[in-house]
Amino acid sequence: MENSSPTTIFDIIIWSGAGVSLLGLAGLVWCIVYVARARRARLSDEDMRAVLARALPFNLGALFLSVIGLVLVIIGIFLG
Repeated sequence: MENSSPTTIFDIIIWSGAGVSLLGLAGLVWCIVYVARARRARLSDEDMRAVLARALPFNLGALFLSVIGLVLVIIGIFLG
C-alpha cells in the first residue's frame, strides 16, 4: 500500500508560483531577444530609443511576474 500524501493547498501555491516565475522568465528572455535583434539591425539612435521604449513595459511586467511567482513559492514553502 502506497503512503502518498494528498496534494495540499501549499503544493498548489508552490507549483503555481513556479509557473508564474517561468512565465516571467520567458518574458525576460523575449525582451532580451527583442532588443538584441534591434542592436544587430544597427538602428539609428532615435529608432533604438523607440524600440527600447516599446520593450520597457514588457520587461517590467515580466520582472513583476517573476517576483510575484517567487514570492508565491516562498510563501508556500514557509506555510507548508
